Amino acid sequence: MTNKTLNLTIMGREFCITCPESEQEELQLAAAYLDKKIQDVKSEGKVIDSDRIAIAAALSITHELLMLRNGSGFDIDEFKRRIVSLKKKVDEVMIKKED
Repeated sequence: MTNKTLNLTIMGREFCITCPESEQEELQLAAAYLDKKIQDVKSEGKVIDSDRIAIAAALSITHELLMLRNGSGFDIDEFKRRIVSLKKKVDEVMIKKED
C-alpha cells in the first residue's frame, strides 16, 4: 500500500498528513466536515479562543458519532447528503488550487 502526503486546510491552517492512498478521499471529507463544524461554532460567536473552538467542534462531532452508534436521532440520508455536499466543496477548492 502506497502512502501519500495529503495537504488539508483546517481553521485556515494547512496540515500535511501522510496516509494510504486509499484513505485520501475519506480524510479530505473528514477535514472538510471538521472545518465546517469549526465554522459553525465560530459563527455562533459564543467561543472565541481557537483551542476552545476546535474542542467544541470535536465534541459536536463526537456527539453525532455516539448518536449514530446508539441508533437514535440520526438521519443517515441527511448525513449522506452532507458528505456529498462537502465532497463537492472540497473538489471545487482542489480544482481552484490547480488553476
